[in-house]
Amino acid sequence: MTDKIRQLLVKYREIIIYLIVGVLTTIVSWGACFIVDWLFLDHTIEWQDDIINAIGWVAGVLFAYPTNRRFVFRSRNPHIMREFRGFAASRVSTLLLDLAIMRITVNWLGLDFWIAKVFISSVLVMIANYVFSKVLVFRKKKTAEDVSEETGK
Repeated sequence: MTDKIRQLLVKYREIIIYLIVGVLTTIVSWGACFIVDWLFLDHTIEWQDDIINAIGWVAGVLFAYPTNRRFVFRSRNPHIMREFRGFAASRVSTLLLDLAIMRITVNWLGLDFWIAKVFISSVLVMIANYVFSKVLVFRKKKTAEDVSEETGK
């Protein structure tokens, strides 16, 4: 039984670690949103929710890049700034997705800010972030060893 569990952990390591890092990133982002909301904003002006989201996004990206680089995707790319720019650019696209979802759900449909953030926006954004990180930012060049493992030779 433990061998099967170990095999599953090895097989799905990246996704499991991504979910853990994603939850931590979400806590950092939401924590920043909550603090800004609590300290400064009163929600009487429509665009103030955008400020909360933007500050949460910055905090999330600054936490997510090093943790994804090191723990999830184990990047060894020596071009850290180039990689970070790609990471930030992919996160800008999901920020726009988040802003659009929040604008539609909160401002147009009248849902509670945190209900929309937790149950709609964060789920869609986390999925998109994984896909962008895996496919665009932290893609690994295949080595001869990888190719031989795939072909069984």
